[in-house]
Amino acid sequence: MKNNNHLMPKVVIAALVAGLLGGGITYGGINMFQNSGLDTAVPNGSNAGGTTGTSNIKVDVQNQSEKAYKAVKDSVVSVINLKKSQSSNDPFASIFGENQSSKDSNKLEANSEGSGVIYKKSGNAAYIVTNNHVVAGASALQILLSNGKQLEAKLVGRDSVTDLAVLKINGSQIKDIASFGNSDDINVGETALAIGSPLGSAYASSLTQGIISAKKREVQLTGSNGQQTGNTASVIQTDTAINPGNSGGPLINLAGQVVGINSMKLASDGQGTSVEGIGFAIPSNEVTRIINELVKNGKIERPALGIRYINLSNIAVSQQKSVLKLPSSVENGVVVFDVTKDGPAANAGLKKYDVITELAGKKISSQDQIRSILYEQKIGSTIQVKFYRGGNLHTGDIKLSENSSQLKIND
Repeated sequence: MKNNNHLMPKVVIAALVAGLLGGGITYGGINMFQNSGLDTAVPNGSNAGGTTGTSNIKVDVQNQSEKAYKAVKDSVVSVINLKKSQSSNDPFASIFGENQSSKDSNKLEANSEGSGVIYKKSGNAAYIVTNNHVVAGASALQILLSNGKQLEAKLVGRDSVTDLAVLKINGSQIKDIASFGNSDDINVGETALAIGSPLGSAYASSLTQGIISAKKREVQLTGSNGQQTGNTASVIQTDTAINPGNSGGPLINLAGQVVGINSMKLASDGQGTSVEGIGFAIPSNEVTRIINELVKNGKIERPALGIRYINLSNIAVSQQKSVLKLPSSVENGVVVFDVTKDGPAANAGLKKYDVITELAGKKISSQDQIRSILYEQKIGSTIQVKFYRGGNLHTGDIKLSENSSQLKIND
């Protein structure tokens, strides 16, 4: 408090001095002209001498950012999500013998727009990667190329967990495709460029520039309803401007390689404080893995344990001792409260009230980690599990023989 009391007068004084200097220049200047005796009258006569022109000197300022942009921009597209319009219920339609409701229900209207990037051409087909939330709920999809041409697009596959989707278009007019770089090779501080259609196709091919702020930032994923899904993602953080409509567009390096697919940004801290310069992109190494599987299978199959569970921290300490019989040294884990009969966990011997503390060699501190660990595994693989039962530590092996679509529970 003492230091602050001394500091405040200095700030106020500095502001006052600045104000006085500004006023002194203005008023002092007027006094100077008034007392100088100079002829300050505006000249009469023609204003022809006031015309001007532009210089014919050309400045070559081409830099690496411009070269990278030119290499990628024609492969970046706007993705238009079309939905069937709602009935207008026009009260005058019946007067003219028109079934307006029927007409309206077949009419497609633009519901939302995002971005995408053409990454592959094979024969007469071309493939586009974008975000799942860009195409979710669409009755039809349309692509706007950088040259203004519109094409119909078909959904090849999409994945809500990673927020990625693959579209297919007629590739006969496609000449430019983007290439993926290795997202493991990017460095914090290096220049990053984002290309897309912020606020829609009216601003298509917009370029923004920033840096890589973090290579692997763990963030909570949210669904289309704005609620957290319980899943986390390891993403690239960048201060490159990413706005609504940039979703699905590429984050590129100065070599013109796609190192990420722009997916989301932080707009506020959830408590009313606005946030600037915190955007996220899905790393290209993750993107290529997911889109290859989407092209092959149309969906992503992930292994499941076949259990329901909650965080150990949600269980009263008294019950941790009386019911779970846990040693006081165990502070983190998840508690199993339901096991699917003949599921992977049941076949490995897990039961209700077991407390899982480690899975696939990784310690469990929250239930979100279970999903993250499982999503790194393949169906058919075997992982080790460590759990407490009746106060004793047990170790077992779980064969991940089934996927999450077969086991409709929270793992």
